[in-house]
Parts: sequence; structure tokens; C-alpha cells
Amino acid sequence: MFSPSKAGFRRLLPLLRPHMRRLTWGGVCMLIYVGCWPLLAWLAGQLIPAIGAGELILVIKVIALALCVFLVQKLAQFGQDIMLAGPALRVSQDLRRDLFAQLQKVELRALEKLSSGDLTYRLTEDADRVGEVIYKTIQDTTPSALQLLAVFAYMVWLDWQLSLATLLLAPLVAILVSQFGARVMKAAERSQQQVSDLAGLLGEAIQGLPLVRAFAAEPWLQKRFDAEVDLHRQARYKTLRLLALQHPVVGFIEAAGILTVLAIGAARIQSGGMDGQSFSSYVAALLMLIDPISHLTTNFNEFQQGQASLSRLREIEREPREPPDLEHAQPLGRLKGDLLLSHVSYGYEPDQLVLHDLCLEVKAGQVVALVGPSGAGKSTLFSLLLRFNTAQQGRILLDGHQLSQVKAQELRRQVALVPQRTTVFSGSVAEAIRFGRQVSDQKVKEAASLANAHDFIMGLPDGYSTQLEERGTNLSGGQLQRVAIARAVLGNPAVLLLDEATSALDAEAEAAVQLGLRRAMQGRTVLVIAHRLATVQEADQIVVLDQGRICDLGSHDELMARTGRYRELCERQMIRDLQSATTIH
Repeated sequence: MFSPSKAGFRRLLPLLRPHMRRLTWGGVCMLIYVGCWPLLAWLAGQLIPAIGAGELILVIKVIALALCVFLVQKLAQFGQDIMLAGPALRVSQDLRRDLFAQLQKVELRALEKLSSGDLTYRLTEDADRVGEVIYKTIQDTTPSALQLLAVFAYMVWLDWQLSLATLLLAPLVAILVSQFGARVMKAAERSQQQVSDLAGLLGEAIQGLPLVRAFAAEPWLQKRFDAEVDLHRQARYKTLRLLALQHPVVGFIEAAGILTVLAIGAARIQSGGMDGQSFSSYVAALLMLIDPISHLTTNFNEFQQGQASLSRLREIEREPREPPDLEHAQPLGRLKGDLLLSHVSYGYEPDQLVLHDLCLEVKAGQVVALVGPSGAGKSTLFSLLLRFNTAQQGRILLDGHQLSQVKAQELRRQVALVPQRTTVFSGSVAEAIRFGRQVSDQKVKEAASLANAHDFIMGLPDGYSTQLEERGTNLSGGQLQRVAIARAVLGNPAVLLLDEATSALDAEAEAAVQLGLRRAMQGRTVLVIAHRLATVQEADQIVVLDQGRICDLGSHDELMARTGRYRELCERQMIRDLQSATTIH
């Protein structure tokens, strides 16, 4: 029953060290609270015979003394709960904070495979459950265990032979609780996994409701949701059924034990081995064991469920992390933007390369377009430039600094990304552009002006203080992209990475965003992922990628002048554009 936690609750003990002063005072209050129980049992032994004998004055004295003991005990219990609650909640808070910090360091490719609904459940419900276990262990389980020991020690002092008979029943109760606990833990793991699956489906459903309606797929989605809800109900019912079965079984064993002890006690009194007063105290003490046993049983079940939650939280720690900074990382300083790739190869799996022997030189201030079919390695190259991943072979140099030898945060302050799909957090427009950086309002406005966003922002109800709705739904796609451009140029980066920032926009919005991009690109090294080849014709260099290799390189005119992959892609795209135009007209 009290075997070490497989989930690693012991690893949480260091989180309690900063709170030793409060824990010590809480422990003192706990000892006073526990010490009052044997005293109350003794007073019960004095009270019952006095009531039977009709000694009213003695009864009043004993009751008055008992009330004083109760008062001290309850004050101690209050002090215990107040002193111990703070550290327990702090541990839960620190655990959640540490896990979120670790989540931010998980390798992006691994993170993309995780369900956002599942992660949300783990960092909310699972973390709360672990916090409850920590709190109850400190505030309830520990004093209950000490009460059990203190009261039973008093019973042994009263009559060790009768206590030996009582003790014989304890292993049976412990075995039953342990068996139930193991089954409860397995059932809880299944139930929590079903809740995670349900949360994941809910996240997908809420985000995809417009698409569901567009395809009239509501019955299909409702059927999937009903199936998940039913699986969750079944898993939860199994847990509750086990808990429902445990209470009467353990309760019956406890009742049988008490009745057996009463019968043995009657025999001990008849044989002269024990007097009525001592037996009254013994029975009172025996009744005082019921409550802590009940608490320990309930808390053990919750502890088992908490182990399942902690195990799920620990899985986050086992996810692969992005490469850490070297111990003696080089300072970057202000960069110009010279970029050099020398024989760079990379694969998400060591034996399955995505990029093969890339060699590329980009001068500061140049605009370089990366083109090629899906899966050619364009986005992977961006992930290497942002050092989300590190090349297995070759070197990537920025102004002569090898990326693997500089601090990631310093690098990312000078290499800015404008993604294809803009993500913004709730808050004001100014906060979305500032994105946690400590800069003045004037700098924010300058970045917005550079991104061609200032005018539309000033037209919003509260200007830069306008609150963005979830996922920025109160802004259009073109407005969101210009906010993203302003966010990227706010830190005056030396290198700008553009991931086809206008591909999902209409012509009017694209024109506004393109103006912002042209302003933002001035004086910076720019790498553009382009699927629409008409947008890259003015690039200084066009790099054609195919299956992770550079198969062609040059300006638009140079590449069109020779037969190659780029010309083939242009011709295919031109045919598609012509066909689309014919269809429209």
C-alpha cells in the first residue's frame, strides 16, 4: 500500500525545500492535533463510567476538560491546514510552471505531433489532480497516518493482548485497499486518456466548425463526438464502480473487526484482565481509528489517480528538446546579414536525410527566393536558420558565426520570421506587435508604419489599444499579415524569413501586404519561400530545391534562359493560371 510512487512523486520533494519554515510550524501544529486524540480517548474512558455511575460533578469536569482539549485540537488543526496549504499549492504551481517551460523547449516537430487538447488537459486537469494529491498528502494523509499510530500506541498501552487481536485485522484491510488501489489507477489512466481524446476532438471540432458546416458534415461530427463521450462515460464508470465496491467491502471488514474486538474485550473484562474504565477508553480509541482509516483509503485511491496524472505529465519531459546553447556560446553583436551554407545535410531521422549537401552564399541585403515542390526542404531550411534544429553535417554561418555556437535567443532576435499563417495572442494590437519585447509605443508605431499597418490600426475602434479576439478573428487576413510583418521588423532584424506571406490573400489585401513587405525588406537579407513563382521574379537569387538538393540557382532571367526545373515549374504554373483565367471568364 505504501510502496514508492512509480510516477516519481519523490522527485517533487525538492520543490518543498524553500518552504521548510512553514512546513516546520505546520508540523508542530500537526503533532499537537494528533497528540490530542489519545487524550480524548482517555477522557472518554473517564466519562462513560462516570455517566453510568451518575457522578454529575465528575461528568461536568471531564466534559469541560474535553472541550478544552477539543478547542486546542481544532486550533492546531486550523494552524496545520493554513501552514501546510501554502507549500502544497506552491508545489503544484511550480510543477505546472516547470512543465510549461519544458513544453516551450520541445522540438517543434515533436510538438506538432501532440494534440493541443491533450496538452491542455495535462497542464490543467492532470496538474490540478497532482496538486490535490500533494495537498492531501501533506494536509490530510500525514496527520491521519500519525493519528492512526498515536491512537493505536495508546491502545497497546491499555491492553497489548487486545491490540494484538485488532492488529491481525489490519493486514486484511491493507491488502484490500492495495488491490483496489492498483485497479483504480489503471482505470483512472484509461479514463484520463479518454478525457484527453475528448478534449482533442473538441479542439478540432471548434476550430473546424465552418468547414463542417460547409460540407454538411454535422451528423458525422456528432456521431464521432457521441462515440468519444460514450467511451469516456464507460471508462469513468469503471473507476466509479471500483470506488463504490471498495467502500462497502472495506467498511464491512472494519465493522466486523470492531464487533470482534468488542467480543474479545467482554471476555477480557470477565476474566479480570481489564476493567470497565480501560475498556471504555479502548473502545473510544478504536472508534477514533475509523476516521483516519477512511481518510487513508480515500486518499490512497486519489493518490493512485494522481500517479496516473503525474505519469502523463512526465511524458512531456521525455519529448525530444531543441538543441541547447553551448556552455561558451559566442556573442553575436549587430549582424549585417551575410549567410553561408557549407555542405549542409539534415534529416529528422539520422538515416533519412531531408536536405543533402546544400551549399549557398547570400550577401547582406540580397533577396533570395526558395522555390520547389512541396517536400523539397524549404521549410526545413528555415528551421535550421532559426536553429529549431541543427544540421548533422556541414556548417551554417551568419556573418562568420556558426549558428550551432551562438545563443538561440540572440540569433532569433536578429532573424525574424513572417509565417504563412499568422498566429496572434489575445490582447491589444500594440501587444501583438510588441510580443513581449520592452519597447516604447513610438517604436511600435514606427514598425506598424513600415509594415503598412498604421493606417488601418488607427481606423480600429480603439486604435493600437483595440483588443484582438481569439486567433485575431476581428481582423482580416491581410490586416493580420501586416501585424505579423510589424512584429517581425520591430526588433530591426538583419535577416527576414518570409514563408509565402501572401498566398492566402485576395488581390487587394495582397497589394497592401506586398507594400508592407517591400518596405520591411529594405536593407535586410531576405529569404522567401515562394509557391507562386510570379512573386519572386525580382529576387537577386532564386534557389530551386528538389528532394532536398539544390538543382538550380540564378536570377529569373538566367533560369528561364536554360532548360531546367525552374523553367518547367514556371511553365506548368503559367498553364494553370491560364486555365484558371479561362475557367473564370
